[in-house]
This record gives sequence, structure tokens and C-alpha cells, in this order.
Amino acid sequence: MKRVWWSVVVALLWTCGATGQEPVAGQTTGTAGVQSPPPKASSMTSDKNTPTFSERYPRYKLRPGDSFDLMFEFTPEFNQSLTVLPDGFVVLREAGEIYATGLTVAELTEKIRTAYNSVLSNPRISILLKDFEKPYFIADGQVARPGKYDLQGDTTVIQAVAIAGGFQNSAKHSQVVLYRRVNDDWIEAKLLNVKKMENSRNLAEDLHLRPGDMIYVPKNTVSKIQQFIPSYGFNMIPPI
Repeated sequence: MKRVWWSVVVALLWTCGATGQEPVAGQTTGTAGVQSPPPKASSMTSDKNTPTFSERYPRYKLRPGDSFDLMFEFTPEFNQSLTVLPDGFVVLREAGEIYATGLTVAELTEKIRTAYNSVLSNPRISILLKDFEKPYFIADGQVARPGKYDLQGDTTVIQAVAIAGGFQNSAKHSQVVLYRRVNDDWIEAKLLNVKKMENSRNLAEDLHLRPGDMIYVPKNTVSKIQQFIPSYGFNMIPPI
């Protein structure tokens, strides 16, 4: 009977090892574009469809529910407080509607200035954000405290794992995945070998997080097959 159990254990270990191999030496990271549900018809350029992790300090982009003050330097009677509607539009006094979701403050300022050119002569305006979604990241999988966390300051993947309580014993440190939304139709996945970075004391490949990023830590091989191994088999001490 013992031989049967050990045969099952060996077979499971061999199967999991064949399907979940560690990254090849010298190959610490990998990227993969993960497409969301079928994209909606749009006029996106090819540049926006190209996933990239290169932008380090991205500007905040407005979302539905955000509110801001619109101020006119020479015509204060046009000053107004606006909120981005659920459909992404804002309604401007005497200038109609404009689509604001996904725009930075600078882009929105220029778009509103253009909208008021037919009403005012060379309007000078400024925008002050009031209520907006605070930057956050999500840690999921084999971390001590999975959840949603405020992204305060410059934070890397390893620092984010520490904020979430660190790795559990069941974590596979060598295959941590960073998910990042590139645009409405694309999410990019980046594979990080945190185990190698920490062992080599070289954090050059430790990526910096952006608002909305999600970190996923998978289970290691032993944790995946633990439920199929008898307690004495897992402890490697068979009963006498």
C-alpha cells in the first residue's frame, strides 16, 4: 500500500513539474498581451493598440463620477462646477456637451477651450480637480492579505507584495504576474521572477506600479498537489 501511495506522489510531482516549469536561466521576465472581450468599434490608432509598460509617471485621466471646477480668468460669470456623467460626458454652460472620460487635465482644458471659442474670444481657462478616484493597486493570490490598497507614492511590485503582508508559504515567487490595463480593449500581463531578484539582490527588473495595476501570486507546485497526498506522504515520514 505504501508503494502505491509513493507511486501516486511521484507521478503527480512529475506531471506538475512538466506543466509548470520554472523560467529558463537567464530569462527572468516575459510579457503577454491579454485581450479583453471583443473590442467595440472605435477610431483608435495603432499606437494605442500596442501594449506598453514604458510610461513611468502617467497623468491622471478623468473617469465617470469625477468632479472639477472650471474657471474663466476674464469672464468669471462662466465659472462652473462640473461632474463627469456615467456616459463619460460633461455638460458645459452655453457650449454643449463634450466627452471627458479618458482625458488628462491638459487635454480636457484644450477641448473645453475649443468648445468655447464659438462663444468667447480667446478664452483663458483653468481646471481644478475636486473629487476623483484615488490611485490604487490590487494584490491577489498567495499573499498574506489580498485586497485593494491605496497607491501612495512610487511603489514597486516587491514593495506592493510587502504592503499586502508578504508571500505565503504556498506562493510561487518565480512567477508573479503584473496585470496592467493599456486601454479599453487590452490588458497586458508581465511575468516577474521575484525569487531570482531577491536571491541575486538585484532589483533592476522590479517594475513600478501604476494606478489600477493588479499583482497575482500563483501557488507553487507542492501546494497544488498537497490535497492529493496523504499526510504521512507529504511529511515524507510514512507510518510504521
